Amino acid sequence: MKHLTIRPLENGDVAPISAAFHSLRWDKPRSQYERYLLEQQEGVRTTFVAFAGGDFAGYVTINWNPSYPPFRADGIPEIQDFNVLPRFRRRGIGTRLMDEAERKVSVRSSVVGIGVGMPPDYGAAQRLYVLRGYVPDGMGLTRDGRPVRRGDRITLDDGLVLYMTKALTGGSSHSAKYRPLKELRNERSGGSR
Repeated sequence: MKHLTIRPLENGDVAPISAAFHSLRWDKPRSQYERYLLEQQEGVRTTFVAFAGGDFAGYVTINWNPSYPPFRADGIPEIQDFNVLPRFRRRGIGTRLMDEAERKVSVRSSVVGIGVGMPPDYGAAQRLYVLRGYVPDGMGLTRDGRPVRRGDRITLDDGLVLYMTKALTGGSSHSAKYRPLKELRNERSGGSR
């Protein structure tokens, strides 16, 4: 991709990002990016934006204090709200955004988490995460952050999520050895396998 810039979110990015998603009729209001900017200034979230030839192309955020209980309990940062505008897809921009997010996380954590929706329109993201070395965290599906139990009736929408983790090794973005969340927890607590 010619002249791709990936950098932290800045105040001047809020309006063009919001306008880009508004033109697609996606519900991503200006206030969302203002909140991301504030959270970034507070150190709670990091947001990377991508510009291709000066045009906004996509973004990804890292939530350093995620609400998903297993990630929060284990201090696992979570990659959230990863979006590349449709006209910029299949050009490596998403890969570069994920590389940058994983690099940033690897400075502070040996594990990164991510949640992916289960509806079919998340299929490309599901495949991308698996190909990048993410594996299910072993806790099963969640509905709005809570475990789905056997026999529960569920609705297939954006609230149905599978959480995944990836062990980060030296900032490498594509090669990670699978280690179940339980093993990672045990290692952090100093226990044996």
